[in-house]
Amino acid sequence: MKNRKSAVSILAAAVLAAACASAPVTTPTLDQARSDFVSANNNPQVSTYAPMEFKQASEALDQANQAAARRESLSDVDRLAYVAKQRIATAQEVAKAKAAEANIADASRQRDQVRLEARTAEADRAKRDAEAAQAAAQQAQAQAQATMQQNAALTERAAQLESLLNDIQAVKTERGYVVTIGDVLFATDQATLNPNGTSTLRKLADVMSQNPNRTVLVEGFTDSTGSASHNQDLSQRRAEAVATALGQMGVARDRISMKAYGQAFPVASNDNASGRQQNRRVEIVLSNEGAQIPPRAAMR
Repeated sequence: MKNRKSAVSILAAAVLAAACASAPVTTPTLDQARSDFVSANNNPQVSTYAPMEFKQASEALDQANQAAARRESLSDVDRLAYVAKQRIATAQEVAKAKAAEANIADASRQRDQVRLEARTAEADRAKRDAEAAQAAAQQAQAQAQATMQQNAALTERAAQLESLLNDIQAVKTERGYVVTIGDVLFATDQATLNPNGTSTLRKLADVMSQNPNRTVLVEGFTDSTGSASHNQDLSQRRAEAVATALGQMGVARDRISMKAYGQAFPVASNDNASGRQQNRRVEIVLSNEGAQIPPRAAMR
């Protein structure tokens, strides 16, 4: 701003000198120097980057204008104007060069900033990836521990089940575990369980309370002695007695199914007393975990 005021003063002095003189003294070089001075004065880069050089150019032009005002020889005016013109050019070139250097420095700073931001972003991403990996590892470890605990619990539960089923002499089949309540556990030709039969059912009820995803199918059978209708009725009443006893021991009725087969499906010969006794039975099928019990018709 100060340089521009000086320029205005210099040009005003030149105009005033020309107005006061009867014939203004000037040369093409002086006119060009004045024009160059105005251009330099209007260039913000000059005042920013070459203030000293522009000050020297201003002083040189002032000397040329004063020589013109004093109506000195045209050669002297022209010489001073040439000096002013060169210093103005110098100021402009210095400003241009320093502005270019500043632009390069600014571009370098911007590149450095971009690199810094890129490195920061990469570091942040790496940190997030590491945190995610750590969280995934912790989750996997926790899941593995939970799986191990679950497997251990299942193994323990299976061992307990196996022990209980062994105690009541359950036999594992494709349909599930089969517990047989033989004829000797009922009153002769009756559907009343004796204490030993009740004890066996209580143990089975304990198994079912510990395994809520299992159901039972109670199946009644007889030997071939007597009429078919009597045998069917006896197998039905004995199956119902077992189902009722399990219900009274806390097993939900919707977990108990029942089927009477009479003298069908013998497991031994009916030609002798020993075989007939084996055929007079109630079989309780305990389902596999979460599975339905296949009907006998589907068995091969």
